Amino acid sequence: MIDDVVKLNDESRKLAERIVTVFTSAGMMIATAESCTGGLIAGMITEVAGSSNVLDRGFVTYSNEAKIEMIGVKAATLDAHGAVSKQTASEMALGALKGSNAHYAVSVTGIAGPGGGSDEKPVGLVWMGLSSPSGGIETTRLLWEPTWSRELIRAATVHAALGALLDRLAENSD
Repeated sequence: MIDDVVKLNDESRKLAERIVTVFTSAGMMIATAESCTGGLIAGMITEVAGSSNVLDRGFVTYSNEAKIEMIGVKAATLDAHGAVSKQTASEMALGALKGSNAHYAVSVTGIAGPGGGSDEKPVGLVWMGLSSPSGGIETTRLLWEPTWSRELIRAATVHAALGALLDRLAENSD
């Protein structure tokens, strides 16, 4: 599994380089709202020279309190659906966009393991939210293998989020 993490991180660095190039050319900024990845998405982008042209800010909202206080996730949403839900991911992306100068925001909330899962929300479940200038929030349910290590689940989530940002910008450019 260590080899898988290294490979994914290498591929994610390439995506981050592409993000810096493409978003710089488009004059677009990004914000992140991260729970299960703990800032790794923003960290991957900032590994690239010139990232200050595209990354406005990153919110690490690991606790429910941070989600509420920093990016405006509603307590009622957390009570009704939990931190790992489509609704929370959506509110995280919207809150990151509203709380920044970004054009795009990506959010992730999930269960990276090795514990903490349930039948309803197993280890490896991640919800990703993505907002863009075209309005609306798109959410994606990711379900990684529950046998994967915490590190691999987090690396796969970073890779998926970076790819989603590139895809969304391309869609909005067409």
